[in-house]
Amino acid sequence: MQVLVRDNNVDQALRVLKKKMQREGLFREVKARSAFEKPSEKRAREKAEAIRRQRKLARKKMQREGLLPAPKRAVRPAR
Repeated sequence: MQVLVRDNNVDQALRVLKKKMQREGLFREVKARSAFEKPSEKRAREKAEAIRRQRKLARKKMQREGLLPAPKRAVRPAR
């Protein structure tokens, strides 16, 4: 993972790095590895994640086919 620092603006580069790490799921993985997870808890978590993924894919497919309305986009205020 690489972040460019422009104009010696380290704060902005740090924010970009944290956002990239968040998207990659790095924080979630570090938290999961910090403590032991029982095999039964691991199975339950993986099953829940798989169900969540399948529902998300089905929802996106239905939106593409026009059966569900597309999610509303957040409008950002102009600077």
